[in-house]
Amino acid sequence: MERCDFLVIGAGMAGASAAYWLAERGRVVVLEQEDAAGYHSTGRSAAMYMETYGGPLTRGLATAGRAFLADPPSGFSDTPLLSPHQVLYIGRADQVDALDRFYQECRPLVPTLVRLDAAEALDQPAPLRQDYVAGAVLETVSEEIDVSALHQGYLRGLRARGGTLMTEAEVTALDRNRGLWHAETPAGTFAAPVVVNAAGAWCDAVAARAGVPPIGLEPKRRTAFIFDGPADDDVAAWPMIHDVGDEFYLKPDAGRVLGSPADETPSDPCDAYAEELDIAVGADRIMQATTLEIRHIRNKWAGLRSFVADRMPVAGFDVAAQGFYWLAGQGGAGIMTAPALGAITAAIAAGDPLPEDAAARGVTAAQLSPGRLG
Repeated sequence: MERCDFLVIGAGMAGASAAYWLAERGRVVVLEQEDAAGYHSTGRSAAMYMETYGGPLTRGLATAGRAFLADPPSGFSDTPLLSPHQVLYIGRADQVDALDRFYQECRPLVPTLVRLDAAEALDQPAPLRQDYVAGAVLETVSEEIDVSALHQGYLRGLRARGGTLMTEAEVTALDRNRGLWHAETPAGTFAAPVVVNAAGAWCDAVAARAGVPPIGLEPKRRTAFIFDGPADDDVAAWPMIHDVGDEFYLKPDAGRVLGSPADETPSDPCDAYAEELDIAVGADRIMQATTLEIRHIRNKWAGLRSFVADRMPVAGFDVAAQGFYWLAGQGGAGIMTAPALGAITAAIAAGDPLPEDAAARGVTAAQLSPGRLG
């Protein structure tokens, strides 16, 4: 049996970020059920840093982590984690009120937002259909996140701080005895006073193995696909185009275009795959809103985004199971909130105050606690 100070279950972005910060405070072992870290949602994310995305808590967490993404510690990554990429939220005539609400709600946090009328929206470097777009909101300070560089930076930093990543180490049993959580895996038995449940869509399943009541996690499938843009247009110059009603989005991707119907289809925890119907729905919505013709799908995939009832992330100790820490329910914002949630997890797990950058943005432990779910 190998003993450590913190056991982290799951080596996706949530687990990797938490382990990175926890390794400053003690010996960390990360247990990953797959043969590679980040196989599921982390490895299938085309993440953007968007301060307008999600509710107030998600936005607060995102802004709290921006300094880390913009200027990571020396040696964390050989390449920048962020690259500028504007986001254009568009709306039809029946969505103008939604555009106005979105603009008014987000502008106090992102004062650089620009409200555009139809003519101004159509003047953007984007293939929008004139008879579709009635207005837009332009987010000028959004950026694309290098997901792989961020994830690998966390894992590399974990190892540099003496931590260990164990792959093919699915937790088959988890129980607490004499003040320690004992995790049985094919790679051996591991024990620690604190276990961080960062297993993504599998968080409730992991809790069940520990005899801990679930938090009501709901995994939902999100589909994405790649297609060719017009040969005579500079696709890379386009902003990300996001429907204000969250009905679809598209963005440049390595010379081609990534599209999605922004679906949220309930799913059991699994190795998600793209359904043809969802791809067809996404392609149809994109072609209604733009001048693009989608003739051939180059690639397709799906990932699971997990939510609890209030759609806010969960980060804190279980109210009844001593030493059992939940890090779950990040929904579609897990990449951009990872810097803040990882640092918050390490602080709470070690009994320290919340990081100043999170506290300054109104983030509290009570907002994140699983106890709020009743």
